[in-house]
Amino acid sequence: MSNPADLTLSAPLTGLAGGLRLGRHLLPNRVFAAPMAGVTDRPYRRLARQLGAGYCVSEMVTSRADLRDTLKTSRRANHDGEAAPIAVQIVGTDPEQIAEATRYNLERGADIIDINMGCPAKKVCNRWAGSALMQDEDLAARLVEAAVAAARPFGAPVTLKMRAGWCEAARNAPRIARRAEAAGAAMLVVHGRTREQGYGGEAEYATLAEVKRSVGIPVVANGDIDSPQKAAAVLRQSGADAVMIGRAAMGRPWLFGQVAAYLERGVLLPGPAPVQWRDWLFAHLDDHYALYGEAIGVRTARKHVGWYVAALPEGETFRRQFNTLGSAAEQLAALRGFLDSGSRAAPLAA
Repeated sequence: MSNPADLTLSAPLTGLAGGLRLGRHLLPNRVFAAPMAGVTDRPYRRLARQLGAGYCVSEMVTSRADLRDTLKTSRRANHDGEAAPIAVQIVGTDPEQIAEATRYNLERGADIIDINMGCPAKKVCNRWAGSALMQDEDLAARLVEAAVAAARPFGAPVTLKMRAGWCEAARNAPRIARRAEAAGAAMLVVHGRTREQGYGGEAEYATLAEVKRSVGIPVVANGDIDSPQKAAAVLRQSGADAVMIGRAAMGRPWLFGQVAAYLERGVLLPGPAPVQWRDWLFAHLDDHYALYGEAIGVRTARKHVGWYVAALPEGETFRRQFNTLGSAAEQLAALRGFLDSGSRAAPLAA
């Protein structure tokens, strides 16, 4: 991250300097990377940590034992070379399966288990998983209880990520939060939208503030946090203990460090210099190809590169061309050629 142009804008937020304790783990700061299926894989998480994320959660992993040997699930459960604490998000609707999945993942290197009650995708909610669980508060509580009981012998904390509610008429996150705390949850993450909203409209933080007032465990704000200033405003409005950033950091992973610097020291870091973010991007791609292999890696690299170049001159034209390339060598050569253009060699906006 560039330092010479650091600009002091305000004092750090009271009480947010330093890390956040989660079980036996002291997280280095209070800016977290949100779990996103198809995005926050191991290469993404490693880069996010390098660039300032204090905590990262894996893509959601099914709790069904019969799907564990599939390539997708086994790859998501691969934490080779990943720094602790390793947080794995599990999704499911059956307490016994959730308990077994908790033990399975902890035995294979996870340090923290997160339960998904926030995913709004139809293919998840149609199975009554993800945010659909918010319609059944008793079942939601039993799932947390099951995971906490299974995690206890490992000394591992269990966290819960949810939405403000299922729909506008049922913003029941505060009630679920109280029951989750009673069941032993160590931290709560609340996305300020209902499942009904999906990712449309705007996130609200009044429900999050009510959750914070309702429990004594750490509460994390999520949803529409896309700048250091927005992160500070959300924390002041909600009283939350930390922020979790998702879509805003896609193609902009340095955002984590920018937000952390603003919250802790009151400085706004500039966008990275070209040589910095180019190195980060190529390192990300190398790690990406290594995890997925060339055939799958070439296909899945397209979305990441698309996010990186979206704000650059002629970025959309390049993205379409890049998506036609069939090998890692072709992709890397094309990307180097595109980024060598003088109009794309300026520092990126913060």
